[in-house]
Amino acid sequence: MSIKAVDLNFVYGAGTAFEQKALKHVNFEIQDGEFVGLIGHTGSGKSTLIQHLNGLERATSGQILYNGEDIYAEGYDMKGLRSKVGLVFQYPEHQLFEVDVLTDVCFGPKNQGLSAEEAGERAKKALELVGLDESFYAQSPFELSGGQKRRVAIAGVLAMEPEVLILDEPTAGLDPRGRDEILDQIDQLHRERGMTIILVSHSMEDVARYADRLLVMNHGEKVFDGPPKEVFRHYRELEAIGLAAPQITYLVHDLRERGIDIDEDITTVAEAREAILRLYRQ
Repeated sequence: MSIKAVDLNFVYGAGTAFEQKALKHVNFEIQDGEFVGLIGHTGSGKSTLIQHLNGLERATSGQILYNGEDIYAEGYDMKGLRSKVGLVFQYPEHQLFEVDVLTDVCFGPKNQGLSAEEAGERAKKALELVGLDESFYAQSPFELSGGQKRRVAIAGVLAMEPEVLILDEPTAGLDPRGRDEILDQIDQLHRERGMTIILVSHSMEDVARYADRLLVMNHGEKVFDGPPKEVFRHYRELEAIGLAAPQITYLVHDLRERGIDIDEDITTVAEAREAILRLYRQ
């Protein structure tokens, strides 16, 4: 599996007085099993970009290739693509609309043509994957907490058994415990099932901890693409475009400026703890 953007451009209101370039010559390829963090300041093009990856938006020019096939080609199975590339929106209310949780999660599989029984089995497995047991099945999704709504929205996409799971700010507004629970479950899907994950986030700590690779957007352009440690070496350039590095990065650089020999590529609290313990033992 691969998703490839080739010279992707998108203009809102093309040909009108309100024309706005949202994506500019974006190129990248995401391979099967990667965990990619997509970061950028508000208005950088992140959400617009992910909506191109399953065909919700159509590029003004350029291509999106899924497994080498141009999704804009005449006759391409766009419905099939959206089953393979699942998108969970930032606000779960946009994806919840049935009377109870189980019925809501069954919607996608039924839309794929599965029987009610098959859809029910898929839905129950998906809800189990996100940590919701049968006590939630009959509850209204609109009466759940913010974190539970997100779990239901994720389960609704997982029930369609996608190859790629795209999540737009899945932890926005959650408390630290809820955030960690959601991200740990997403990471578990990645590790145990080999699922390709694309995570849009404003949290540098989260992408440093979970992602294998970062794509950084700025004013519709891709400005960095690489492993988190490599990207965060450019923390001064990130600051210039309204971003930052994880807080631990600044601590490490401060320690180095004080003459302490510690690895400047440390980006997580766990790595810093181990490095400081090693220094202490010496």
